[in-house]
Amino acid sequence: MSTNITQSPFYFILTGILGFEDYHIWISIPFCCFYIISIIGNTTILTVVHTEPSLHRPMYLFFSMLALTDLGLTLTTLPTIMGLFWFNIRKISFEACFAQLFFLHGFSFMESSVLLAMAFDHYVANCLPLHYASILTNEVTGRIGFTIICCCALAVLPSLFLLKRLPFCGSHLLSHSYCLHQDLIHLVCAGTQVNNWYAFALVLLIIVMDPLLIVLSYAMLLRSVLGVSSRAERLRALNNCLLHILAVLVLYVPMVGVSITHRFAKHNSPLVHVIMANVYLLAPPVMNPIIYSVKTRQIHHGLVHLLCPNNMHSR
Repeated sequence: MSTNITQSPFYFILTGILGFEDYHIWISIPFCCFYIISIIGNTTILTVVHTEPSLHRPMYLFFSMLALTDLGLTLTTLPTIMGLFWFNIRKISFEACFAQLFFLHGFSFMESSVLLAMAFDHYVANCLPLHYASILTNEVTGRIGFTIICCCALAVLPSLFLLKRLPFCGSHLLSHSYCLHQDLIHLVCAGTQVNNWYAFALVLLIIVMDPLLIVLSYAMLLRSVLGVSSRAERLRALNNCLLHILAVLVLYVPMVGVSITHRFAKHNSPLVHVIMANVYLLAPPVMNPIIYSVKTRQIHHGLVHLLCPNNMHSR
């Protein structure tokens, strides 16, 4: 069935926080703070890794990839959310909504893939240290990054094409202040079996397979480290594992929560959906720079060197 939405101007209607419309200008303050923290934090990590020659290694290149995806997530939704809170701009065109949907889900999938690549990097660094330099060169790291971009873009595109062919002849009111696939699919007035099966396949590949592979890599890493290394090496490896596990939880817990609420809690309070959607959106970009800049000594040292170069040279 073809849709008539491309034959005339077509808009979706964004929704803020229901019941708190009169307080949107005040609610925008913490959102603005989160966005500023995310932009400054991730831009700073990218700058530190770029300007510090000692950080031009696979581990820190993966950090910069993670910061780049977080920055992309932030900039993808910032215009619609802040536009709604500040200027009450609720309309979003069909094309703009689908573009936002593509980048939002694309960057989310990229973040998951980068975390999996970082888990592999930690495994090789701790279990195969003598072969690390030959296995994970900067060239190989670049190829991994390019593959992640291509695979995630190709994974999202079919869901957009499948969604675009369907008619939106009912309500055009979205339940969030940005476009989300789980939200748009509920507005379709036709069969969505193919879309649902494809979304289910993506869930298996991204939300299920990536975390399982990450858990497997860390189980093998811990088995190797706890059995052979000294106490100091064990503590160093466990610290690195803890940082990465925190980043994994920050991404996957809200992602799974959003999927569950849209699938099984449709009749819950709209406020539950809004809170889960915004946690899913803001938690990784805000928390990841804090986790890695505070707890990673080399990133922390590079940050100090970037902010206070004179003090570093005088030591």
